[in-house]
Amino acid sequence: MATPTNLPSSFTSGDVLTAANMNNLRGAFRILQVVQASYATQVSTTSGTYADTGLTASITPQATSSLIVAIYSHNIFTNATSTGGGIRLLRGSTTLKTDIDLCFGAGSGMLAQHSFIYLDSPASTSALTYKTQIARTTGAGTVFTQTNNASNTSNLLLFEVSA
Repeated sequence: MATPTNLPSSFTSGDVLTAANMNNLRGAFRILQVVQASYATQVSTTSGTYADTGLTASITPQATSSLIVAIYSHNIFTNATSTGGGIRLLRGSTTLKTDIDLCFGAGSGMLAQHSFIYLDSPASTSALTYKTQIARTTGAGTVFTQTNNASNTSNLLLFEVSA
């Protein structure tokens, strides 16, 4: 269980920390748990509607005050000139972050690797599922992720941080 932090707003030189202050410091901003997921099966779309990439992970926070840090990486490939792709992060059905036109095809296409970080404040102790989705954001070509399967694996790390 996350230890609540109840520290004074400031300390003065020469102050002596009480046992209660020390215990509060022990619980302040600790990593309480880490969940990792990978996905390596190629996914493609020609649609502007976001579709699941297959990358998903669940975490159950220990306290409603906990923060969740999501770090995720995807490669995105487009096979046509002037075609862009986008990735978005969701918690359940709630969109948390959307990044569009991450790669923009030129000639025979373009492969780009992207990493993202998002700090979430879910205020929940229920199981939370995070996932990513992909869409074509511009142009008329196809957008791919996890291209070549195992050689371009997508990854998601979830960290519960006490607050």
